[in-house]
Amino acid sequence: MEKTSNKLKAKDFITIGIFTAILFAVEFAFGMLGYIHPFIVAAYVVILPLASGIPMMLFYSKVEKFGMITIVSVLMAIIMFVGGMGYLGAPLIIISGMIADFIAKSGNYKSFKKIIISFGVFNLWICANYFPILVTADSYRQDLIDGGYSAEYVSNLFAAINIKTIGILVVLAFVFGCIGAVLGKAVVKKHFEKAGIV
Repeated sequence: MEKTSNKLKAKDFITIGIFTAILFAVEFAFGMLGYIHPFIVAAYVVILPLASGIPMMLFYSKVEKFGMITIVSVLMAIIMFVGGMGYLGAPLIIISGMIADFIAKSGNYKSFKKIIISFGVFNLWICANYFPILVTADSYRQDLIDGGYSAEYVSNLFAAINIKTIGILVVLAFVFGCIGAVLGKAVVKKHFEKAGIV
């Protein structure tokens, strides 16, 4: 009976699909802002965790079985690959999701302290966006220039995201993931729980 109850069911996959779509929509919407200024790209580690905090806390409130968070990360890795990010960041996205899943599971998906840490780790997936800049710097720089970006834009992008700054960006992704979880939970509790949605 225990094994059966722990298996993901159709409604779980529907939930995964819905919230993956929402997460991607948030990422896509704010990702478009990166065309305005390269520093916004670096600020994804702050913007995305805060913007996705509310929907993801709604998602966490529906997670009861291991695998749901992991599958979201796998789907995001696939989406990012199809979207042109390449395969370089995929392992980080999936590993972050899997570790986040284990952390939340350790609190039986009910401990908000564990959920905060889990969401902080989950948001490390954002740094996968930076892998092409770090790993294939020369070719990526040329691709951007060939793609119509100005030399100034490219120069500022590489000034904001590089081997020296990636550690800071990783920490910011985790910290603001934790903050996003707290703010998101507060909104969910105030509006969605009272409405009986959660």
